[in-house]
Amino acid sequence: MRFYDQRHQYTCGIDLHARTMYLCVLDRDGRIVFHRDLPTRPQSLIEAIEPYRQDLVVAAECMFAWYWLADLCQDQGIAFVLGHALYMKAIHGGKKKNDKLDAEKIARLTYGGNLPVAYAYPARMRATRDLMRRRCYFMRRRAELLAHIQMTAQQYNLDPFAKRLCHRRNRSGVSDHFGMLDKSVQDMVEADLQTIDHLDEQIRHLELSITRRAKGHDAHTYHLLRTVPGIGKVLALVLLYEIHDITRFNRVQDFVSYCRLVRGRKESAGKASGGPSGRKIGNAHLKWAFSEAVLLLMRESDAAKRFVERKSRRHGKGKAISILAAKLGRAVYLMLRDRKPFEIDRFFAQG
Repeated sequence: MRFYDQRHQYTCGIDLHARTMYLCVLDRDGRIVFHRDLPTRPQSLIEAIEPYRQDLVVAAECMFAWYWLADLCQDQGIAFVLGHALYMKAIHGGKKKNDKLDAEKIARLTYGGNLPVAYAYPARMRATRDLMRRRCYFMRRRAELLAHIQMTAQQYNLDPFAKRLCHRRNRSGVSDHFGMLDKSVQDMVEADLQTIDHLDEQIRHLELSITRRAKGHDAHTYHLLRTVPGIGKVLALVLLYEIHDITRFNRVQDFVSYCRLVRGRKESAGKASGGPSGRKIGNAHLKWAFSEAVLLLMRESDAAKRFVERKSRRHGKGKAISILAAKLGRAVYLMLRDRKPFEIDRFFAQG
């Protein structure tokens, strides 16, 4: 957990919503000099903070509507801090809660150097990152439709499909597979197939568009990621846009934790208490990408298979794969930090 510990003459906390925002401005001595509810408009914010912007920091909680606020502060030359929503949730406990109190709490956390910081993704690559996340969303919907067709066949005890339906060329006679059933079942399967075909076209178009943008944003990092066995075009794009800048992580441990590749631990008086904590703290997209990359690495590398088999004897196969994923995360961090391609022999070298 990182905290914003810089001091400013004025500190502004904003409880941000889609249509309204509550502002609380503190001076250097911690006194409230402005506390008001305003419409969520850039001009309203600029007019409100105009008397205090000489040395001002603006802080807001990480929620869905923070993009415009970060961009506005950057354009205006104002320091901006994004608070980590999950960490702030524990700090914001209280008997009473409303927008006015929340704005003051954000301001006082920032003023006292206790605001847990989230990464405010810069605008240059942010839109493409969101587009990549949308592509992954479409892929999940496509997988659900394919699974629904398979389950429908199993419901009626039909013969299994001869070929995998994920490939378009294998879906030509799928409707005939349900020809003996009720017309409603046939219509349902046909609707699934048509939606899958449409998603395939959309996903293909998005991948081409994102790949072109990636080569313009950071082609070297993209090609470095492709040197890892198991990381193909899509996983390289996910890693590129979710990591953005590897130098924002001071240590390899910070990066692996951000990727959700290590488990949290609670200790008190030298004793472990409770189960693993912080399961949802970190980047879920990076967790998925490294989990997929490890499985593909095991498919392509005999050394990876031997590593998992060796670890499985002590930890079991599931944990062994997780250990390999954490090892791969550390390797990717060092590879991007040093700007060197992946070396499979060095990766599996015994110490």
